[in-house]
Amino acid sequence: MTRQIKQALLLALLSLRDMLASAGPVLLLALSLLAATYWWLDPQPPRTVTLATGPAGTAYADFGQRYAQALARDGIRVKLLTTDGTVGNLQALREGRADVAFVRGGSGDMSHDAKVGIMSLGALFYEPLWIFYRPAAVKGAPSNKDVASAVALTSLTQLRGLRVNMDQPGSGVPELMNRLLQANGLTPDEVIASDMTPEAAAQALQAGQIDALVLVTAPESPVVQRLLQEPGITLVDLPQADALSRRFPFMQTVTLPRGMVSLARNQPPESIGLLATTTALLTSEDTHPALRQLFAQTAQQIHGDSGWFNGARDFPNTRTSELPVSPEGDRAINGTPPFYQRYLPFWASNLLERMWLVIGGLIVLLLPLSRVVPPLYTYRVRRRVFRWYERLRQVEAHMEDGDAETSELLNELDELDRVAAQITVPLAHADEVYALRNNIEKTRRRLLARAQGSPRT
Repeated sequence: MTRQIKQALLLALLSLRDMLASAGPVLLLALSLLAATYWWLDPQPPRTVTLATGPAGTAYADFGQRYAQALARDGIRVKLLTTDGTVGNLQALREGRADVAFVRGGSGDMSHDAKVGIMSLGALFYEPLWIFYRPAAVKGAPSNKDVASAVALTSLTQLRGLRVNMDQPGSGVPELMNRLLQANGLTPDEVIASDMTPEAAAQALQAGQIDALVLVTAPESPVVQRLLQEPGITLVDLPQADALSRRFPFMQTVTLPRGMVSLARNQPPESIGLLATTTALLTSEDTHPALRQLFAQTAQQIHGDSGWFNGARDFPNTRTSELPVSPEGDRAINGTPPFYQRYLPFWASNLLERMWLVIGGLIVLLLPLSRVVPPLYTYRVRRRVFRWYERLRQVEAHMEDGDAETSELLNELDELDRVAAQITVPLAHADEVYALRNNIEKTRRRLLARAQGSPRT
């Protein structure tokens, strides 16, 4: 039994060796092509990515934290880059200090940015132009500062002579407000402007140190949330919002619905019309495609719900992007994700998505090449038998020439038969071993007949 097990094991090892040797060239070619393609496509992204978020404590910073938590589940570490605001975010993206950035519409020369490889992953949310003011400070208010009877601020021209905080220079708000003021016939020096941070400006407004402050941010901003519920502070309702949106195409009109802030307190008591820009998630062509796809998919999870100014699934979208949308963003937002993404981890689904075409091409290429494997395998197995026919032919040649002793040739045939008996081949080729031994026996008989001087048979 032990001998039979050894023979079976030896046969299995020899068959495996022959199979690997036969299929080796084809497998080596396939692996070489696959390795070269993997190197060229570079399907696996870096494990660290930089997201420019703007100042700490803003809605951008909060969204940045949510992106970092979401991508951490896929093994991607997100470094949050703090800047002065959306202009700083865009500049960091241009300089290569950030891979992805939150950028507000109208923040730069988008036509130039498109030429240098900056693209959008989709518009994420509205950022309204919030103008909070103290009604008692508006020109024309009663001298007793009675808020209930104070004049409402309904036009940007009423900001003339008021102390207005325009946010920090890097936020892009001062540039935007200057354009809006000029459209209303005001020059920048007709407004007493300051550039405090939103938090400091909110405190100054509450203390009466300034008359109004301007913010462009998402409603999730802590400053916005606090000022909307602060007694004595009012949010500007712009009746001219539609006209301004026509003059500045990167802006849209939105409505803060009645009771949106608090249904219980009916805040605001009336719907308020606002101007808003659209914030997009921008990236560059140097950012790895897999990271662009992952950010676009994460944006759907974070920004897909309904909000104060949009319905469910209004964002992310590709309709309001000022820059061309990358293929990854368009596919994630407007396409249907492959079914395997629901079952495979990110690295595996990404590898499959970026390599499936190559793998399919290799299969098409290797199918005809694989046809040479069976003949090669058969050749290697039969070669273990056929190699001994050379010695048999030498014995026959010596026998015909008569230049060797009969005993020597018989010994050679006995040794050849012993070797043939030990040849291990699959059962499908056993007949070739028996054919070799039968030919050896025929040669032995002819040799003995010649030695005895009898006719050849």
